Amino acid sequence: MAGESMLDAINGQSVRRRVTPGFLASVVIVLLIAAVGAYFAVRFVNTERERDLRAWQVRLGIVADSRAAAIADWLDRQHEVVRSLAENTALQLYMTEIALAATQQATVTDAEAQAQYLRNLLIVTAERTGFTAPGRGPQVAANVRRVAVAGMMLVDAEGRRLVATPDAPPIDARLAGLVGQLGNETALLDIHAGAGGRPSMVFAAPIFAVQADPGGQRVGAIVGVKEVDRELFVLLQRPPMAERTAESMLVRRTDGAIEYVSPLQDGTPALAKRLAVDTPRLEAAHALVIPGGFGIFRDYRDVEVLSTGRAISGVPWTLVHKVDRAEALAESDARLRRMLVILLLGVFGVTAAMGAFWMLGASRRASEAAQRLEQLARRLDNQGRLLRLVTDSQTAAIFIADREGKLRFTNSVVARRLGVSADDLSGKTLAAAFGPGEARRYEKLSRAALEKGAIEPAVERIDHAPDGPRVVRTQHIPVSGDGIVAEGVLVVEDDITEAVVERERREKSQELLVKTLVDIVDGRDPFARHHSQRVAAVARRIAEEMEPDGAVIEAAESAGTLLNIGKIFVPTQLLAKQGGLTEEELAQVRDAIRRGNELIDGIGFDMTVARALREAGEHWDGSGPRGLEGEGICLPARIVAVANAFVAMISHRAYRPGLGIDEAIARLQRDAGATFDRRVIAALVNDLENRGGRARWAAFAVPSSGGG
Repeated sequence: MAGESMLDAINGQSVRRRVTPGFLASVVIVLLIAAVGAYFAVRFVNTERERDLRAWQVRLGIVADSRAAAIADWLDRQHEVVRSLAENTALQLYMTEIALAATQQATVTDAEAQAQYLRNLLIVTAERTGFTAPGRGPQVAANVRRVAVAGMMLVDAEGRRLVATPDAPPIDARLAGLVGQLGNETALLDIHAGAGGRPSMVFAAPIFAVQADPGGQRVGAIVGVKEVDRELFVLLQRPPMAERTAESMLVRRTDGAIEYVSPLQDGTPALAKRLAVDTPRLEAAHALVIPGGFGIFRDYRDVEVLSTGRAISGVPWTLVHKVDRAEALAESDARLRRMLVILLLGVFGVTAAMGAFWMLGASRRASEAAQRLEQLARRLDNQGRLLRLVTDSQTAAIFIADREGKLRFTNSVVARRLGVSADDLSGKTLAAAFGPGEARRYEKLSRAALEKGAIEPAVERIDHAPDGPRVVRTQHIPVSGDGIVAEGVLVVEDDITEAVVERERREKSQELLVKTLVDIVDGRDPFARHHSQRVAAVARRIAEEMEPDGAVIEAAESAGTLLNIGKIFVPTQLLAKQGGLTEEELAQVRDAIRRGNELIDGIGFDMTVARALREAGEHWDGSGPRGLEGEGICLPARIVAVANAFVAMISHRAYRPGLGIDEAIARLQRDAGATFDRRVIAALVNDLENRGGRARWAAFAVPSSGGG
């Protein structure tokens, strides 16, 4: 635009065979204004991009911190297992007698009985803490040796194995080296391919003679070998992220290369990938050098990613958390491109207008100046139409107001809302266009944006709008003045009333429906009144103790509340019956549970809640009605199963008193690994012992006015 006007002027001056200094100065000034405007537009967009990157840095950092803390906590628990065994008095006494007898076990008092007791202690501890795994090889009555892969063992001061769990591996050179180098504290053997080929670790703790001071006579050691893939690597996926390409992994530096310790998202198993330390822009290399750093790097697939890292204390691991840049910044890049186009159109449009005025002033012929001005006006009009076309295609209301609160631009959405044309709004104050109330809201957010020099976002509920209450989401974007364009604010406002109202209506309707259904169930079964609310409360505490995301907590609580909804379809005489049920009556109960789940599916509850209700009766070992097992059962269902069993056992019933809390926990632990997930039971026990759960749930054993 401005370039064509300048060309006309140059051609006109060529006819006169000379170019005046004033004309050249005008050309330079116009070009300078265009360059400055374009510079600030690009700078503004780059600033916004940096803000988006900082937001991702915080987000990835939070996830990395939580997963690093979970891994550190897991390591501490393994050290505590072997440490507590090493401090066992019976074990210390046995090892002291062995040492005094110069390793002649036969001379120890009741040696076989003591060895059997310690073997049982090791077996129970190994099963409870995961230091166990079946040996590799066929289970046949033949002379075929199975490969031992995990277990716990007791070794003397010379490194000889005295007592061990049945499937404990033999002491090889690696284990002997760890025991030989063992000091006064626990130690570990880093992740390696175990005897069965799966990632394994070894934890060891010294055993001191009875009454020996710490650091005194060491008479042996306790050694635990564990396959870690089922416990350790799952911690890298919690809490889950919404991004498809988000990934957490453990790396370490080995022999001048970077080794990926954990399984990778592309299917590469643990310990199977190594890359050179000097691989250009490798995210793992940067995380090892600067564990808390953040930036844009390339990952093991040679894909550009946003990445941050955290060092794990006590081990040579660094946790790397990343997400593909293309996925993370796709929406941001598209938005910033649109913004840059709009800003550049505005900058060059204003520059063209000023250039036209200068050309008019420099022109010596009024007719030629008028003609050039007319041409420029047509171009500016076309550009204005393009700018309006871009903004009018948006569903959001968009306008620009200067620092004095006067409208400089409005799109068609604003014009339709106010019932006037966009041209009529130009130059009006915010109060004259929108009314005093709305104007105060806009002016407050605009001042904040100008003071900060940054976007000021807000979500507000407007109760006294002319067309009824509204909920709007606004962004006030400061527009810097450059002496030509007045300083002001670009306002983008979306009306999200319908979405908010619909969400609130559905949440309220579901809350009322849940309360009504639970009240109906409680009214039909006086012997289990309040059972659903109690299961929901215990399930929520367990979920919070396990520290999953908020969605899992809400799903566990809702599923606990609705667990017994199938009782609506159970005949009253069965609910009140004391004693065992016949096969026909059990079939009625199972059918009622199925119909209750179908009722929940038909109502349209959250898919996680519906799935939790369907899977709450499944068993960890796969012996449940649908055959699901282990991690195949969703976490809310596993939590609700433990909470329901616990509440049922400790609650008073008309036909029997409630069990004590200790007896209930003992029964749950007997079924751990078979019916229930032992990690859920551990979370419940921690709440009982360390979070005040005993006092909180003690009232369950007191008979209520309804009989349960």
